[in-house]
Amino acid sequence: MELRISLPEKYKKLLPAVNEEDIIYCVPFDISDEGRFITDSYVAVTKKNIYVLSEGELKETYDLNDFETIKSEPGISCGILFGVPKGGDESKAVRFAKYSSAHLTRYAYVAKGCRFLLQGKEERVESEEYEKYCPKCHRALPGTRECPHCSGKKAGLVHEMLVMVAPYRLQLLGIFALMLLAAFTTLINPEIQKHLVDDVLKNENGKMSTAMLILLVMLVMSVGIAFINLLKNYACAKLGSVISMDMRRKLYVKIQMLSLSYINDRKPGDLMNRIIRDTQRISDFMGDVFCNLFTVAIILVCDVTYMLILDRKLALLSMIFIPLSVFISIAFRHNIHRRFHMQWVKEDKISSELRDVLSGMAVVKAYGKEEEESKHFNDTADDYALTQRRNETFWAIFFPLMQFMMGVGVYLVTYFGGKGVLGGSKTPGELIQFVNYTSMMYMYVGWLSNLPRNLMNLVTSVERISDVMQQEPKIRDTKKAVDHEIKGEIEFKNVTFGYKAYEPVLENVDLKIKPGEMIGLVGSSGAGKSTLINLVMHLYDVDDGSILVDGIDIKDIKLANYHSQIGVVLQETFLFSGTILNNIRFARPEATELEVIRAAKMANAHDFICKTPDGYNTYVGEKGYNLSGGERQRIAIARAILNDPRLLILDEATASLDTESEYLIQTALDRLTAGKTTFAIAHRLSTLKNADRLVVIDGHNIAEVGTHNELMEKKGIYYGLVTAQLEMQGTPVSHEEAV
Repeated sequence: MELRISLPEKYKKLLPAVNEEDIIYCVPFDISDEGRFITDSYVAVTKKNIYVLSEGELKETYDLNDFETIKSEPGISCGILFGVPKGGDESKAVRFAKYSSAHLTRYAYVAKGCRFLLQGKEERVESEEYEKYCPKCHRALPGTRECPHCSGKKAGLVHEMLVMVAPYRLQLLGIFALMLLAAFTTLINPEIQKHLVDDVLKNENGKMSTAMLILLVMLVMSVGIAFINLLKNYACAKLGSVISMDMRRKLYVKIQMLSLSYINDRKPGDLMNRIIRDTQRISDFMGDVFCNLFTVAIILVCDVTYMLILDRKLALLSMIFIPLSVFISIAFRHNIHRRFHMQWVKEDKISSELRDVLSGMAVVKAYGKEEEESKHFNDTADDYALTQRRNETFWAIFFPLMQFMMGVGVYLVTYFGGKGVLGGSKTPGELIQFVNYTSMMYMYVGWLSNLPRNLMNLVTSVERISDVMQQEPKIRDTKKAVDHEIKGEIEFKNVTFGYKAYEPVLENVDLKIKPGEMIGLVGSSGAGKSTLINLVMHLYDVDDGSILVDGIDIKDIKLANYHSQIGVVLQETFLFSGTILNNIRFARPEATELEVIRAAKMANAHDFICKTPDGYNTYVGEKGYNLSGGERQRIAIARAILNDPRLLILDEATASLDTESEYLIQTALDRLTAGKTTFAIAHRLSTLKNADRLVVIDGHNIAEVGTHNELMEKKGIYYGLVTAQLEMQGTPVSHEEAV
C-alpha cells in the first residue's frame, strides 16, 4: 500500500520551501470538514510539519513538535487523523483530515510513522498490504500489487511469457513449421479453384481427366489441411498442458516458500484460483488461440498482399470497413479488460465463500443456519451471475456486430467484381478466386477481433501468476545463516511485533528462558500468547528488537535447520488426508516403521491405532475427521516425539478433551517435554502448575513472571485469573486451595 503518493504540481508550488525528497508520507483524504466527498486532497508529512492540502489550496500547516502524539481512529464508515497536543489532553485534539474506510489502513500506518518522527526515529513505516484500487486511474486491481493499466510493464509481460515458453523451443519450432504449412495450403486453394473454372469448366476444350485431376488435387489439399491442423492443434494442446502443469508446480512451490503473513493476507479462493484456474487459462490459450494465431497472421498478410496484386481497386474497396472495426476493437479493449477483471474478482469471492461454508458445515448445521447460508451464497452467486451475464450479453452483441460490419465487404466485392465479369474485364474464375480471398480475409479479421478478449484473459492470468512468483518471502535465510544444534536457551530482547506494523500485539518484551525450562504462557484471549510462540517458531520476524537462540540471532539460523528441531502440538490438530503412518512420519519421512511405532507408544496412541481397521495404514480422512479429537492429538504428539525436538510448542494441547483423553495426552506430554525447552499455553491454568515459570502477558507486554506459588502470593493478574476460573467451576476459593 503506497504511503508516499506524488503530489500534483499545483500543490508542489504551494510548498516552495519543501523538496519532494523531504516528504516522508503523502496520502489522500476524501471527506471535507462539512462531511461531503471530495477529491484531490492530501496530507503530506515531513520531519517537522504536517501539511493539509485540499481543493487547490494549502489549508493548514502544523508543527509536529506541538503534539504529544498523532493518532488515527476509525469511526462509522470513516476515520480521523488527529494530533494530541503537548500535555496529553485529548479534549484539545486537532483534527487534520477525515477519510472514508478505504483509507483506514493507510492512515493507521501514517499515524505510526508520525509517532516515530516524534520519538526521533529515522525509520520509515512501510506497508505490505495490497491496494484495492489504483491510486492513479482508480480502477479496481485484479488481486495484484500493481495496476496492469498504469504499471507500464506490458513489455515485461511479454518477457515473462517468453521465459515461460523458453524451455520448449523445439516444440515451438515444430508448431511454427506446421503453421507455415497450414497457411500455404490454405492460400493455394483459391488459385486452384480459379484454374478449375477458367481452364476446364469454361473452356470448351476442357477435358474431364483434367477436371478430375484438379479435383483430386483439391481433395488432397483439403485432407492435407485437416491433417496439418490436427497435428498443429494436438501439439499446441499438449504444449499448453505441459506449460500449465509446470507453472502450477512452480506456483505451488513458491507459495510454500512464501511467509505465513503473505498466505494469511490472501483469500484461500484467490490462491487456489491462481494455481488452478489461471494456469488452466494459459493451457486454454495455447490450445485454442496460439495454435491459430500465427497461421492467421501469415494467411492474412499474404492474402491482402495477393489481393492488392490481383486488383488494387477492388482490394481497397473490400477493406473499407476494416479500419473502423479495428478502431472499435481498440476502443473497447480497456472496457473488455475491466469487465473480465471484475468477473474474476467475484469468482475469487464465491470460491472463498464456498470453501468457508463447506469447511464449517458442522457449525452451519449445528446452528440450523442452512437457509441463511444458502441465501447468502445465492446472493453472492447472483452477483457473480449478473456480472457474467452482462459480460456475455455485451460480447454476444459486440462480436456479431463486428462480424456483420466486416461481412459487408464481401457483398461489395461480389457486386463490383460481378460487373467486371459481365463487362469482360474479369473471368468468372478470377471473381470466385477474389471472393474466396475476400471471405478468407474477413473470416480471419473476425477471428482477430475476438483476440482482445483472449489476450486479456491470458494477460490477466500471467499478471496474477507473476504477482505471486515475484513475491519474496519475508522470512528467509540471511547470507550469514548457519546450521545450529539448539541447546534450548531463548532470549527476547526488547521485542516489538504486530501482524500489522501499525498495530503492535507485543511491545518491548524482555524474557530469558534457560535450556530445558518449561514456560507456561498465561493471559486473556488476544493478549499475545500465540503471537509469542509464533515468533519463537520464526513464522514471523520481529518489528523491533531481537530473539536470540543460544546467543545467536534467530534470523542467523537456517530456517530448515531450525524448524527441523521444533515440535508443535496445537489445540486444533491438523492431520493430512492420508494414513496414520504418513501423518506421524510427516516430521521425518525417512523414519522406519519401528521408530514410528515407538513414537506412537510414547504418545499413548499405539493401542487405539491397533484397533483401527487397517492399523497404521488406516486412512484418517480430510483433516483427520475419521478420528476423535483425543486420537488426533495423540497422533500429533507422536509426530512431535518422532522428530525428537529440542524446542517444544504446546498451544492448548489438552483443551476440549474428555478426562480420559486428557490424562492419556498429559502423560504423553510429560514424556515429550522431559529435558526440552517448552512453551505451553493452556486453557485450564491448573495444568500449568508444574511449569518452571509462568509468564503473564497483559497490555501487549509481560506483566508478571514467576512460579505458580509466587504469582499466587503476589495476588496480581495471575491470581485474579485463577480465582475467576475456580469460581466458574463452582470451587470455593481460598488462598491455600488456590496455591
